[in-house]
Amino acid sequence: MKNVMTVAGKEFRGYFDSPIAYIFITAFLLLVNFLYLWTFFVMGQADMRPFFDFMPFVLLFIVPSITMRLWAEERKMGTLEVLLTLPVREKDLVLGKFLASLAFLLLMFILTFNIPLLLGFLGKPDWGTIICGYLGCVLMGASYLAIGLFASAMSENQIVAFIIAIAICTAFLIVGEWFFIIMVPDLLVPVFDYLGLGTHFESMGRGLIDSRDVIYYASMIGVFLYLNVNTVENRSWV
Repeated sequence: MKNVMTVAGKEFRGYFDSPIAYIFITAFLLLVNFLYLWTFFVMGQADMRPFFDFMPFVLLFIVPSITMRLWAEERKMGTLEVLLTLPVREKDLVLGKFLASLAFLLLMFILTFNIPLLLGFLGKPDWGTIICGYLGCVLMGASYLAIGLFASAMSENQIVAFIIAIAICTAFLIVGEWFFIIMVPDLLVPVFDYLGLGTHFESMGRGLIDSRDVIYYASMIGVFLYLNVNTVENRSWV
């Protein structure tokens, strides 16, 4: 665990060694505040449902931007082979990078807390629903991170890794949506409905926590981190 935390600390600090972290954070905050305030004045309600409704699509582009460099940059700088010769297991490297990116994402979510504070000042929002919605955002974001790390491990090119991550995340996001479900046989509807990332997020956005949703996200994270470890171990990059 010490190796994992060492890697996580190094990677987290690495975000702030360049303007990248500040650009991501600023762009994210400007985007979510603009989208929310626009819907807030249109609806005229002290409600965060619109915030949680568009968050899966915002994260769809923000998260791959965070993860695309984590492995690809190592190869570009020539530090990856050095890392792999150190007495650190591949799974420690993968888990460390995942925890660092998750900490960075959590920081971004914390900085959006001006929105619920504004709602608290203007009205009486349901804080239980808000907390549950943020939990859903963290779980979905963590799933995107695991997918993004896997995509970054597959390619030495950051742009390619970014595109692969978006493609995989989009596939899992829309596979459970109604416009996709109506095209599959009735027998397979429950399967595709369960596989959809957005399907499991909807209930949390409404303030409901279902153990099946938590298990689903934990499984998604575990599967893609395993694939990440396997990719690094086999050096199967393109």
